Amino acid sequence: MAYAGPIARLIQQLSRLPGIGEKTAARLAFHILRSSPEDAAALSAAITDVKQKIRFCSVCCDLTDRDPCAICADARRDPSLICVVAQPQDVIAIERAGGYRGRYHVLHGTLSPLDGIGPDDLRIAELVKRCAADVQEIILATSPSVEGEATAVYIAKLARPLGVRATRIATGVPIGGELEYADQVTLSRAINNRHDI
Repeated sequence: MAYAGPIARLIQQLSRLPGIGEKTAARLAFHILRSSPEDAAALSAAITDVKQKIRFCSVCCDLTDRDPCAICADARRDPSLICVVAQPQDVIAIERAGGYRGRYHVLHGTLSPLDGIGPDDLRIAELVKRCAADVQEIILATSPSVEGEATAVYIAKLARPLGVRATRIATGVPIGGELEYADQVTLSRAINNRHDI
């Protein structure tokens, strides 16, 4: 027996979301169906709102509802220090960790020639333009994957001729982790990136 048309369409749309299969989409659809009309309207309005009001910050390319974003507009943040991240979610993760007082630049992806993603597909040109101004250091905070490393190396090569220091976030054994469970690459990198205490 097939679902009624509106339910089937809702399940189909929900299953297009990343990580949502047909069963999860069906559970979500029935949850929405059981919710109050006010809750369903609020969900619909939130989706419409995010599509209409969210845009790229003209400075850092993060997602924002005002331009420049709150971090770029904060005069207490150091404009000469830029943390380069792959995705907007990375900004949130670093902000939650606390302690970083510079600004950001969001690339919206990493270099991946196998997937057809080159430098022109990312927000690298905007970063280079910022580096040509009064930036002293960029912290390359892309993931330690092959794509993240390739992106970091590529950007570092672009920054050097501009006189901008390019640094890489440290990687290694996590706090509370056991050495016996760490993989070889992680242990090797942790030893190679050791520092004085």
